[in-house]
Amino acid sequence: MMCIAKKCGIRFQPPAIILIYENEMKGKSRQRIMPIRNFSKFSDCSRAAEQLKNNPRHKNYLEQVSLRQLEKLFSFLRGHLWGQSLAETMEQIQRETTIDPEEDLNKLDDKELAKRKSIMDELFEKNQKKKDDPNFVYDLEVEFPQDEQLQSCGWDTESADEF
Repeated sequence: MMCIAKKCGIRFQPPAIILIYENEMKGKSRQRIMPIRNFSKFSDCSRAAEQLKNNPRHKNYLEQVSLRQLEKLFSFLRGHLWGQSLAETMEQIQRETTIDPEEDLNKLDDKELAKRKSIMDELFEKNQKKKDDPNFVYDLEVEFPQDEQLQSCGWDTESADEF
């Protein structure tokens, strides 16, 4: 059975992921409620999202829902369990899912680095121009304005003399 996911959301009481999908064969819109069990305010959202996505009962329905979206929904639930307001939880998720260009990624542990890399990959995929896009131009050349003189770097001038 092939399903096309339309909307995905969360219900706080009792905790459940709600998916509105369209049955490809019949073309009817349906709703599936997937209860969330054994989830506390100390639970790992990414692990819970993976378990739900790989659950044999829900696997076919959640194929088109990204793991990142499920993680966000579980983060909303965890924030609710901690007693945070929806706005506070949204702000916290926004801080976690944006990348600060000034942040030194060398100082992060492996788990945080993998999370940041996946965020960058997702952003790259979203902004990437593909052949099928209407604004796609093959072999685009761009001239950049040179208002200021180019500053030479010290590291490349010394190495040129050595060779």
